[in-house]
Amino acid sequence: MEVRALVSLVAALGAAACTFDGSGEKPGDLGGVTYYQDLKPIIDAKCTGCHQADGIAPFSLERYQDVADHGGEIELAVADGIMPPWPPNDECNQYLGDRSLSDEQKAVFQAWFDGGRREGDPARPGAPIQVETAQLSRVDLELELAAEYMPQTTIDRPDEYRCFVIPWPETATRYVTGFRATPGNPSVVHHVIAFLATADQVATYQALDDAEDGMGYTCFGGTGGPAREWIGAWAPGSLGQDVPAGTGLRVDPGSAVILQVHYNVLTDGVAPDRTAIQFKLDDAVDKIARVQPWASPSWLSDTGMKSPAGDADVTHSFQYDATVLTSGKPFTIYAAGLHQHMLGTHSKLSIERPGGASACLLQIDRWNFHWQGAYGLRTPATFMPGDQLKVECHWDNSPQHQPLVRGERLPPRDVYWGEGTTDEMCLGIFYITSP
Repeated sequence: MEVRALVSLVAALGAAACTFDGSGEKPGDLGGVTYYQDLKPIIDAKCTGCHQADGIAPFSLERYQDVADHGGEIELAVADGIMPPWPPNDECNQYLGDRSLSDEQKAVFQAWFDGGRREGDPARPGAPIQVETAQLSRVDLELELAAEYMPQTTIDRPDEYRCFVIPWPETATRYVTGFRATPGNPSVVHHVIAFLATADQVATYQALDDAEDGMGYTCFGGTGGPAREWIGAWAPGSLGQDVPAGTGLRVDPGSAVILQVHYNVLTDGVAPDRTAIQFKLDDAVDKIARVQPWASPSWLSDTGMKSPAGDADVTHSFQYDATVLTSGKPFTIYAAGLHQHMLGTHSKLSIERPGGASACLLQIDRWNFHWQGAYGLRTPATFMPGDQLKVECHWDNSPQHQPLVRGERLPPRDVYWGEGTTDEMCLGIFYITSP
């Protein structure tokens, strides 16, 4: 059954377990649902974290008139399950901070639309809904680019990877226990990765910066030096969050952040950017953690991970005993994320156990490049020696699935692993601790 039909059915049945404004009226009683009494508590809990003034969403939903003006868009997005965005398949695993709407909440939206979008009484607002949110609880340190940077791109070379050396100002060892990035210009920022350069590595990166004119230096495919540890990342849809309690990423005095920013100007053209990153910091943690990317080494070449032009269902997968990363010792997975580009359709991360058992970690059934993130596992998973960590991705490289560039659909071509937006990736990302 389609989501729209299900919503209408639930509304018609009256969501029998729920009352809303104290009147005993239910969502199916058209005309009984109002914005202030019934809809606003849901929107405040599920939507305004992004849809607020100066938020990452394109418009605010903080007032009745905002919601009424965008009613058509909201009705379609809620019925189709697009908003609030929550990509994980909940049959794969259970995650912290679930933003999705319940069937009852969807029914309230539909009844409000069907009942004439009544405003209600602002003096009698409905009770706030308490929700578990995944967000950055406090900001102890903010770092940003020294000035605006103008991407050095052209229509023929629309992608630029630029690294900026940002000194770490703390004078004692601290632990990163939360991270959020704020792109200065989201229209040109494809992704952000904050790499950690230890004190003995900083001079190497400063030399790379000094060797190029202007701010930063070119860094396709990595940092251009020995730093490999991530202390935070952003991709479209990432909202920032705390890491699991008792864990953190160690940063010592004298270190630096190598902030890699991938700029892409295919859609909106060249524009300046001044990206900032924010950290929650603590003086001690119980377990030191790391952010671990996961992909097949064989993909990381100019001809790796081929998606043939015109093929509507391309699949690549990779699995291996990941304790090679921890000297053969078990480790704990607290959160998982996936990364593909514009041609992605669906993807999955899992632990393949000896004997054929499989433990699903994260499954995205409808890939959307604009909604990516890391998803905290409600129950952390243990990875044992002999297990295999598997990543599997699917793409549609048919003519009708090509990305639009300034209103025109690109022609199909053979696509490989690559750093550009019109290249592809299949990357698992994990937050782990090990002995």
